[in-house]
Amino acid sequence: MSTAKQIIEKAAERNLKITTAESCTGGMVSAALTDIAGSSAAFERGFVTYSNDAKAEMLEVLPATLDVHGAVSEEVVREMALGARTAARADVAVAVSGIAGPGGSEFKPEGRVCYGLANANGVTTQTIEHGAIGRAEVRAAATQHALELILSAL
Repeated sequence: MSTAKQIIEKAAERNLKITTAESCTGGMVSAALTDIAGSSAAFERGFVTYSNDAKAEMLEVLPATLDVHGAVSEEVVREMALGARTAARADVAVAVSGIAGPGGSEFKPEGRVCYGLANANGVTTQTIEHGAIGRAEVRAAATQHALELILSAL
């Protein structure tokens, strides 16, 4: 059984709502969840906030957080996850922001993805170095990891 299917089944059983806040994955986490028949029982909505302006306007990420830490940071995904959970009135929110590539920098290399997960217990964040494996591969790996974070929260 796919991770997305497990998420939808568990969330629906528990009457929990899920939302996503995505940057580098561009809606792939939401798409994976809504590919599952019956996903409307658990999936509330998704936010694709690719630009910093979108993060600030839709998710209430503070401009100061973006200025100081940059979009690819645990500080920003923390605010993205909290903002999405609040805006969607959801029980669980996952946030993803990263450098899918090609490119990156010495300080933020290609393949670095930051994740945030917000639920009733608070917010957890983490950074995974997926490596310079290619844009499509980084995005696929980030999508799968985000799904696993949601599943573990359920």
